[in-house]
Amino acid sequence: MNKLNANMLKTYTPPAGLTVATDLGSLPERIIQFGEGNFLRAFVDWMVHQMNKKGLFNGRVVVVQPIAEGLVDKINEQDGLYTLLLRGIQNGQVVEQQEVISSVSRGINPYTDWAACLACAENPDIEFVISNTTEAGIVYNPADRPDQAPPVSFPGKLTAYLYHRFRHFRGAPEKGLVILPCELIDRNGDNLKAIVLRLAQEWGLPAAFSNWVDKHNVFTNTLVDRVVIGYPKDEAAALEAQFGYRDELLDAGELFHLWVIEGPKELARRLPFAEVGLNVVWAEDVTPYRTRKVRVLNGAHTCSVPASFLYGLETVQEMMEHPVTGKFIRQAIWEEIVPSISLDRDMLKDFAASVIERFENPFIKHYLSSILLNSSSKFRARVLPSILEYQKVRGELPRRLVFSLAALIAVYKDGVIEGSGMRCRRGAGEFIMKDDLPVLTFMAESWQSFDGSPEAAVRLAAKVLANTSIWGEDLNAVPGLKAMVGDFLAQIAVNGIHRTLAGLIAEQEG
Repeated sequence: MNKLNANMLKTYTPPAGLTVATDLGSLPERIIQFGEGNFLRAFVDWMVHQMNKKGLFNGRVVVVQPIAEGLVDKINEQDGLYTLLLRGIQNGQVVEQQEVISSVSRGINPYTDWAACLACAENPDIEFVISNTTEAGIVYNPADRPDQAPPVSFPGKLTAYLYHRFRHFRGAPEKGLVILPCELIDRNGDNLKAIVLRLAQEWGLPAAFSNWVDKHNVFTNTLVDRVVIGYPKDEAAALEAQFGYRDELLDAGELFHLWVIEGPKELARRLPFAEVGLNVVWAEDVTPYRTRKVRVLNGAHTCSVPASFLYGLETVQEMMEHPVTGKFIRQAIWEEIVPSISLDRDMLKDFAASVIERFENPFIKHYLSSILLNSSSKFRARVLPSILEYQKVRGELPRRLVFSLAALIAVYKDGVIEGSGMRCRRGAGEFIMKDDLPVLTFMAESWQSFDGSPEAAVRLAAKVLANTSIWGEDLNAVPGLKAMVGDFLAQIAVNGIHRTLAGLIAEQEG
């Protein structure tokens, strides 16, 4: 079986259901992208492909591998081509899209050919920089130096890239770039720009360069949203048999997509995503969209997973289909999370409905154990604000969300520290809990004096809630929270998670 590449497509007849556009390979490179992984290929590069098919962008993407080990060899072997599967539920119906994406021109490994990356800075056609180098990618690294080939961090590489472009075009204002980082941190563009300017100063680069960066390059703040599962290894053989070729870059994700970009409105003309029906929003402020995503989508995951995992379930789909846990998460979203957010009601309701539909997607096998990783910091950012805001708005605590906090604390019960993790137990057997080691150690110590009594449960709750390094504040100051968390902890310890959760559901329905 032949491997997918440009030469193979010249005589290829696609099977029914697979879309192939074979006439887009000669378009100029207009985007340099730091990151070649599954997400960007299923998100940004897919969007560029859609614009190219309509003749609205007419440009391709050169991708740069952000770490030493990556995919650029495979990308170049396949001439940048890969197959993308998008699957999910839309309006209650199963929808599947299969398409060969041709927006990527080539890949560069900067660790073996930094000169090729800098050569892109000399290309007058390149106007945009896109990145996804993980949340830890946009960080200042004091080890970065201008004479490294390449600098260590992504901001270091970008600073060197921009300086090379500045020198090549003699600081021409019109040669500034539009930078669209996709890393999942708040104010990603602002943070990236600050690090670039800091490095420029520390490296002793000319003040004119810093002025050019500041005045003639646009650093946008963005928010991205699409679940991408990557290479579908369980289905790969069957899919390749269906397509009639081998594809080592096969990628899969959900149908839903959202890209919110905080930047000048004129950019919408240069990047006409909306004209091809893509869910890209140009906003004056990305904050409301980030709040909505973190509190509804991420918050619903975080508040429901501890109880569902202790219940014995393994995936989000199982959680949604279960008569008890499925009801719990829907009630938590509609009756406690949404009412706690002071944003437009219609926008919230539409988004919440889409979140539930996405959680029900039978094609996304999202394991609860992976969502459970680093739960303490996730709970602080995603769920705690809803608890506190709900109390301010309603004058009472949201019992389901408070129960989710007790369930999270219960995950650590009887845990034993092993290396950087904690060996814990649930009804379905042992598992390894991953969190910050100080959190794991604190939780293990907190449970040691618990004797199963209601009084001990309240003392346990008080100790955990008082840990300001975890929660950012002493939560014992929240009226009624200590007593409610303690009560739920006692119920879980004595009655088990099944009876406690079923009782909460019955109580709320009654």
